[in-house]
Amino acid sequence: MLRLRILEILQEQNHTKYWLYKQMDMSYQNFNRIVNNETSSIRFDILDKISKILSVPVGELFDQNNT
Repeated sequence: MLRLRILEILQEQNHTKYWLYKQMDMSYQNFNRIVNNETSSIRFDILDKISKILSVPVGELFDQNNT
C-alpha cells in the first residue's frame, strides 16, 4: 500500500505542518486528511502543488509499505 510521507519530509526540512497548510490554500480538514494518510484518493494537482512547495519530486512524496 502506498502512503504519503509528507510529515517526514516536513521534519527533514525543519518545517511545520502548519507552514505547509498555509502554503496550500485549502481547507484544514482536507489538508489534515492528506498529510495524515486518511484519504483514499488525492488529485494530481494537489500532489504537484505539494511537491513544488517542498521542492521534491512527486515520487519522493510516497513510501511503499509491503505489509
